[in-house]
Amino acid sequence: MQRRNWIAAAAALLAITPLMATTALAQAWPTRPIKLVVPFPPGGLIDNMARLVAPKLALELGQPIVIDNKPGAGGNLGAAEAARAAADGYTLLMASPPLTISPALYSKLPYKPEQIAPVALLGRVPNVLMVHPSSGINSVAELTALAKSKPGQLNYASNGQGTSLHLSAELYKSQSGAFVTHIPYRGAAAAQTGLMATEVNMMFDNLPSALGLIKGGKLKALAVTTPMRSSALPDVPTMEEAGMKGFQVFSWFGVAAPAGLPAPILQKLEQALERVAKMPEVKAAMLKSGAEPAWANSQGLASFMQADTAKWKNVAAFANIKLD
Repeated sequence: MQRRNWIAAAAALLAITPLMATTALAQAWPTRPIKLVVPFPPGGLIDNMARLVAPKLALELGQPIVIDNKPGAGGNLGAAEAARAAADGYTLLMASPPLTISPALYSKLPYKPEQIAPVALLGRVPNVLMVHPSSGINSVAELTALAKSKPGQLNYASNGQGTSLHLSAELYKSQSGAFVTHIPYRGAAAAQTGLMATEVNMMFDNLPSALGLIKGGKLKALAVTTPMRSSALPDVPTMEEAGMKGFQVFSWFGVAAPAGLPAPILQKLEQALERVAKMPEVKAAMLKSGAEPAWANSQGLASFMQADTAKWKNVAAFANIKLD
């Protein structure tokens, strides 16, 4: 009987040892600097948001957050680097639209989507539909009527194939029935220049990068793509208000990690990010840039990403877009 009791006690100890080790790891974590992979060059929207959040998160966790810009392949190279990293909480990824767009466009990626684990959604950014002020177009309805009257003769700019801006325009085409030709540029700034030079007739852009041009009268905003109007452009209607029912698109940003992050570390990281996201100065900085604070935990971000991927798969199928 004593031998049986000893065996049972030993088995119980072996069973709880990994849990105890994981809990101890989480309690100690972090003990060294954390790398935050940003899959875009410095100076862009996602990089700016990373540099806003990182110092606040460092204070919450008690360790430096080192930003590592890894641009390339539309954000896929940075995601692949994070996917290959150890799931120990010391490598994080600045999550953004390529995580939901790329699976819809590529049959082969340098990583598997299931290798990336959502941690938290921090904010979202409206896209804005713009035309040149000299166009005489004052509404989405007027733009659609003109495009339908001249099928294939109007064109739109984007910051490249397979981006949120490209697919926003394809979603517009699928819902409006208008045929507008795609003219991809090397980045949003070049696309804006093309629209200001009237090389193209329209474009969708991230609101923060376009806000100064709109307020300066160089470009005209017809609608924003979020469900509610933007506080940065309160007089500009949403696409839904402009007659495009169900049209909702926004760039977004948050934090992800290599899959397999221990649950106690995930919880600790979620809680720290929630505190950062709700800081008045962080929310004010987001709003000033044209972004919108939008907190969601790992489960909320996972649900959003699943729905967003499904939407872009439908748009990619409609537009027959494949980038392999």
